Amino acid sequence: MAAPGPDLAWEGVVSRRVEVDRRVERLREISGVLTAMKNLSLVETRKLARFIGHQQRLLGSIETAAADFLHFFPMEGAPEPERVVVLVIGSERGFCGNFNDRILGVLRGLPPSPPPRLLVVGRRLAAKLDGHPLLAATLDGPTVAEDVPGVLSRLMDALHDVRRQMEGQVGLLAAAHNVEGEPEVRRLLPVSRPRAPHFANPPRLQLPPSEFFARLMEHYLVAALDGLFYGSLVAENRRRMEHMEHATGRLDETLAALTLKRGALRQEEIVEEIEIIMLSAEAVRTSPRH
Repeated sequence: MAAPGPDLAWEGVVSRRVEVDRRVERLREISGVLTAMKNLSLVETRKLARFIGHQQRLLGSIETAAADFLHFFPMEGAPEPERVVVLVIGSERGFCGNFNDRILGVLRGLPPSPPPRLLVVGRRLAAKLDGHPLLAATLDGPTVAEDVPGVLSRLMDALHDVRRQMEGQVGLLAAAHNVEGEPEVRRLLPVSRPRAPHFANPPRLQLPPSEFFARLMEHYLVAALDGLFYGSLVAENRRRMEHMEHATGRLDETLAALTLKRGALRQEEIVEEIEIIMLSAEAVRTSPRH
């Protein structure tokens, strides 16, 4: 078989170089999107750090008030729950590595008895638990800190419905990532008795003790859930930043390799052009008219 002519060889080099150019352009666009996502996660993490500081101070104040109250007005301890609802907080968005898989790993460590009902927040995690026999309900999760109040309102309604369907005393656990990025299970209800402070005089109440304590526990639950969502969002965004950093690093390596390949193809293209010019000149020089 005859070797391809110089024109065909040159066209082949040009075609390969154009394809490399297109791939480089696509990868640069993807790199730009990943960098933007990483920067957004960084901004969100810094914003959440301020939210968490306020929330932790609020929760600490509520716990101190509860300890003060219970020291002077001992309430009857809540019986151990017969059934348990587990609030499972995952991610609403992707590109966060094994964030949701680590939460699933924590769930596998829960005691099988009594069998818990799962209330899942976050579409990415809910997709992994689709069809689970213990799944009670799923909710869309927050993507930014400003989404938390709306999600919390819908969660309280869903939690009320699930607990109403269950018989007997119902406890509440939460499985979520903490601020340090570690998945953990935390008991929310019944509330563990706080450590008694050293106050000499009892607090002055404007409500009957039982009513005051019930309302205080409502505030406690909301503040605790706020903290869970903020901590989970911080962990999710940090994991996303790590994931994006790794992805952009791989893209940079690929772009560097393609840039070298494009340079080599361009050099080969120039050589082919020179060869075509020289062959054309030779053909003109040896033509019968000359």
